[in-house]
Amino acid sequence: MIFTDEKGRKVDFSSPIDISIPLSNDKNNPRAWYVNPPIFEPVRENGWIGSVKEGGSVNFRNIIFNPHGHGTHTECLGHITKEVYSVNQRLKNYFFTCELISVTPQKIKNGEEEDWVITTTVLEKVLKNKKTEALVVRTVPNHLDKKRKNYSASNPPYFDVACVALLLELGVKHLLIDLPSVDRESDNGVLAFHHAFWEVPNHPNHERTITEMVYVPNTVKDGTYLLNLQVAPFENDAAPSRPVLYSMS
Repeated sequence: MIFTDEKGRKVDFSSPIDISIPLSNDKNNPRAWYVNPPIFEPVRENGWIGSVKEGGSVNFRNIIFNPHGHGTHTECLGHITKEVYSVNQRLKNYFFTCELISVTPQKIKNGEEEDWVITTTVLEKVLKNKKTEALVVRTVPNHLDKKRKNYSASNPPYFDVACVALLLELGVKHLLIDLPSVDRESDNGVLAFHHAFWEVPNHPNHERTITEMVYVPNTVKDGTYLLNLQVAPFENDAAPSRPVLYSMS
């Protein structure tokens, strides 16, 4: 189905591009922050078992997971505030114009370590002052292991906090990345980018969201898309999510 918006742009709803990573009962499920793999297990009560394979009448499983550590999730400012605000209450619109960009982090000296960092120079080069409600950042190289990687203790790439000013200037309210965090894995709890993006504590912004651990296939070209950002209705600071892109022309 082709839809034409008020600006004459055509959106192709017949070919959705799902950039989420499924939560699975698999040791290869991506994870971060030192959590164990997700657990999917049948309920066992009073001799009854929730597994057809094991003789039960239905499959009826408990699932134990962490929204921040086990794959694609969307979070709101409640991630870093004393009051645990719900992303389910903050995200009330689900369609946004979106830019997909590919960036190569720069190697930067950090004490005795070397970090891979997404800088304002990198973003300015690809964004070229283009305003957008949502931004999907695909880091290069873009290997398939992002869909199964254990990021714990790996010091993955992250954003320089100076990028926030540029993103806000361009109108970005919803930032999506293929990394486990916008901030450095080990930063003594500072979480500088999170605080700056949500303007906590001085002017807390309840509308903006950050979506982490997406995966954008190499076959998907950089450019303008319509983003459908659907979040599981958990009353929590973060919840599993399914961002879907639709081509625009």
